[in-house]
Amino acid sequence: MKYDSIILGGGPSGLMAAIAAGEKGARVLLIDKGDKLGRKLAISGGGRCNVTNRRPADEIIKHIPGNGRFLYSALSIFSNEDIISFFENLGIQLKEEDHGRMFPVTDKAQSVVDALLSRMKELNIGVRTNCPVKDVLYQDGEVYAVKTAGGDLLETKSVVIAVGGKSVPHTGSTGDGYAWAEKAGHSITELFPTEVPLTSREKFVREKTLQGLSLRNVGLSVLNPKGKVLITHEMDMIFTHFGISGPAVLRCSQFVVKAMKKWNLKEVTMSLDALPKKKEEPLFQEISILVKGEPKKAVKTVLKGLIPERYLLFLLDLNGIDPSIQGAQIPQDNIRELARSLKNFTFTVNGTLPLEKAFVTGGGVSVKEIEPKTMASKKMGGLYFCGEILDIHGYTGGYNITSALVTGRLAGLNAAGHALGLGE
Repeated sequence: MKYDSIILGGGPSGLMAAIAAGEKGARVLLIDKGDKLGRKLAISGGGRCNVTNRRPADEIIKHIPGNGRFLYSALSIFSNEDIISFFENLGIQLKEEDHGRMFPVTDKAQSVVDALLSRMKELNIGVRTNCPVKDVLYQDGEVYAVKTAGGDLLETKSVVIAVGGKSVPHTGSTGDGYAWAEKAGHSITELFPTEVPLTSREKFVREKTLQGLSLRNVGLSVLNPKGKVLITHEMDMIFTHFGISGPAVLRCSQFVVKAMKKWNLKEVTMSLDALPKKKEEPLFQEISILVKGEPKKAVKTVLKGLIPERYLLFLLDLNGIDPSIQGAQIPQDNIRELARSLKNFTFTVNGTLPLEKAFVTGGGVSVKEIEPKTMASKKMGGLYFCGEILDIHGYTGGYNITSALVTGRLAGLNAAGHALGLGE
C-alpha cells in the first residue's frame, strides 16, 4: 500500500498534521498505537481542552521558555489567531478565559476531538488505531516506508513523526519516536520532566504539617546557589505529602531541574512570598499597628485573615511566637521576623516527580536540526517532526498545545507538498 504522507501519532499535532496534509490533496494515513485518537487532547485543560492562548505572539513565545523562539517563523505562518479561526470553521465556538486561555463554549474536550475526527473523515484520511509502528525506513537519504509491528510495509513519500514525548504515558506518549529520529541522524537533547510537582525532604513535608494547604496568588521563586532569584511566578500553590504542587510550582519546576543540573546540586532553595503585593517594611508596620491596636487579644486572632490560618500558625511557630500570646507582649524583633517570613520563607526541594508524572516533556529532537518554516528534517528528505517530540516546552495555559497545533499544521502541509512535488 502506498501513501503520500503517513502521520505517526494521533495527538493534537498528529491530528492537525493529518488534516493539513489532507487539505493539500495528499493521500494520507494516520497511525496510532492506541485504541482512540486524541486521548491527550480529551484530558487537556482538566477535560475542557484549552485549545490555544490569545496573547500576542511575543507573549506566547515568552511563555514557552524551552526554545520558544524557534516558533517565531511558524507563528508568522500559522498563528494562534489562525488556530481560533480553524476551530471556529469546524463549528467549535471558543471563549476566552483568564490569562488569554481559549476553551470551547461547550467546556468539553471531546467536542474538539470529535470536530477534528469529522474533518479527517471529510478528507478521506485513512486511520489505523491499535497499530504500533516498529520502524521508519530510509533509503538514499529519503523516507521510504513505515513498518508496523504486525509486519505490514507501508510505502510513503513523507512521514510526520508526531508521537509525543514521554510524559502522560497512558495517552500513548512513551518515547517511541526518539529512536526513529536518531536513526535518521538526529540528536536528542536530554529528556527531563517539566510542568511537574516538586519533592522535598523538609521537616514540614515529612511531618505533613502543611499537607493539603492551598495558598492563593503567592510569589514562588527558584534561587541559585548564591541566593539570587532565577525565576518568580505569582500563582496558586498547594503543599502535598511529598512536597509542593499547583500552578506556581509547575511553572518553576523546569528551573529547578536546570539549576540542579547546571550547578550539580542535590537540593535547590526556593523562596515563598505569601503577600507579593506588599513590601516587607510596610507589612512590618501594618502588623505592628494591628498588634498594638488590640494589645489584649491573642496574636493569632489579631492577624486572622492576613493569610490562611494554618500557614499563619506555621509561621508563628517558626518564629517562636506563641499563637495565644497577647499582642502587647510580642517583642518588635519577633514581629519583624514574622514579616520577613511572610515575604521570604525559604525551603529546599530535592527534585521532581518522575517524567511519567509530568504534564510536559523537556528535551527531545534538537530544533537546530529542523527547518523552522516547514518542520522538515535537515537530515533526511521527506521526514517531518511536530509536537512534543521536539525540544520545545512551555508552561501550561494553552502554550504547549499552541506549539503542537502550529508545528503540526506546518509539518502536514509541507509533508504533503514534498510528496506531491509542490515544493515547500
